[in-house]
Amino acid sequence: MQNGKYRVYALQDADGDYRFGQKSEKIAFSTEVFTTAAFPDTRQDTLWTDTLHIASISRSKYTHFTPDNIVLRAFNEVFTSRYLTKNERVNHDHFVLAFSYGDKDLPKIKGLNFNEKDAFVINATSTNDSIVYWLRDTALVNQDTLRMQVQYMATDSLGELKLQTDTLEMLSKVSYAKRMKDKKKAFEKWQKQQEKAKKKGEPYDSIMPPEPLKLKFDVPTTLNPDQNILITSPVPLSEVDTSKIHLYAKHDSLWYNSRFEVQAVKLAPNGLPEAIPDAELPLHEMYQLLGEWQPGIEYSLEVDSAAFVDIYGNCSMKLKNGFKVGSNDDYCSLLLTLVGMKDQNCIVQLLDRSERVVKEVITEDGTAELFYLKPETYYLRLIVDSNKNGKWDTGDFEKNIQPEEVYYFPGKLECRAKWDLTETWDPKAKELYKQKPAEILKQKGDKKKTIKRRNMERAKSLGIEYIPGQTGL
Repeated sequence: MQNGKYRVYALQDADGDYRFGQKSEKIAFSTEVFTTAAFPDTRQDTLWTDTLHIASISRSKYTHFTPDNIVLRAFNEVFTSRYLTKNERVNHDHFVLAFSYGDKDLPKIKGLNFNEKDAFVINATSTNDSIVYWLRDTALVNQDTLRMQVQYMATDSLGELKLQTDTLEMLSKVSYAKRMKDKKKAFEKWQKQQEKAKKKGEPYDSIMPPEPLKLKFDVPTTLNPDQNILITSPVPLSEVDTSKIHLYAKHDSLWYNSRFEVQAVKLAPNGLPEAIPDAELPLHEMYQLLGEWQPGIEYSLEVDSAAFVDIYGNCSMKLKNGFKVGSNDDYCSLLLTLVGMKDQNCIVQLLDRSERVVKEVITEDGTAELFYLKPETYYLRLIVDSNKNGKWDTGDFEKNIQPEEVYYFPGKLECRAKWDLTETWDPKAKELYKQKPAEILKQKGDKKKTIKRRNMERAKSLGIEYIPGQTGL
């Protein structure tokens, strides 16, 4: 390669055509122009007999190419080609339409063997790429096949968005006849149990109670002071009666009413629940109960029957759950100073060993404070949120847009109870490729050997000498 000025690109070439031809291929590029140079240099190779003894030391001359410290940030572009990827009706009470990329407008559905007007409770992701259609009418729930015409915008062979019309048949995985047969078996089993109890003179029922709505209340034995109680329903709710929900706090051996609020939530991109703005309580599947939690205090959550009712009229059962809010002495606090990040919108994420987001804070003043951390080992990730939309955004090669910067704290944080941990972190002090701690690396072990072997093979195919440590390959 002749000395001169060059731009640098990297491509994970999926189809082997040496071109960036599909958005599933990972790409990286630099907007900087690099001036190359070459000069003679000497390197030292050491052969070891074992870990303590050197067998020989040799020195050899080679051509040193610069620059040799280029780091690129690889990314996958947003896959904007739009087409229907999945349509299924796994359960008889709802069906799902999934798209490769969402649209601001939901698909238009016309029923061919049913009336689609007010037929659905629709819950979609924030990008409308996955849409769940819950069937309001039990007559439709019991109908094994739903034939419909679906209109949506799809990408044609020229890459243009055109109106696409599909005729779909949504077939229930379990037929109505099979469900009725199973229901009859369950009734006969229950009936025998009641007859047996009657003969023994024990209490029995003459009418089989309806199947209750089975809600999931995520109430740990010890609740963090900044945590809320997550309530998940298998079906959208038609009614949430907060007058039937009671929260009590214990002070000096006496129980008192404690204030709370119930709000509809959804899972954010970081996997944590976030409130749905201006959402009415019914017609969602996930909620959280927010209380004025006081550290070290015992609480009792008591829910009357029928406090929650789903869209099919199924009611929740009575619930009583006691728990305690952890005391301040049970936790650690992390006070973080971010060098060089003042006046930049940053998302600071606290991670566990599996790289799951435990806590997240957004800061613009170069400091971040994370409270009520359980005594564990944590890791840190920082996203420079340039467009202030609260999430990481990828790049766009054609528009010359780089992905938003991501940095890892190059170490682990050992949090202990009663500690206030203070850290100063300069995200740019260490090379990007050396930042991520080994404990949370997806590729471990012989990663360097694999890269070296791949580079040697590539150099051989190009008919050039491979020099370890050089970054031209």
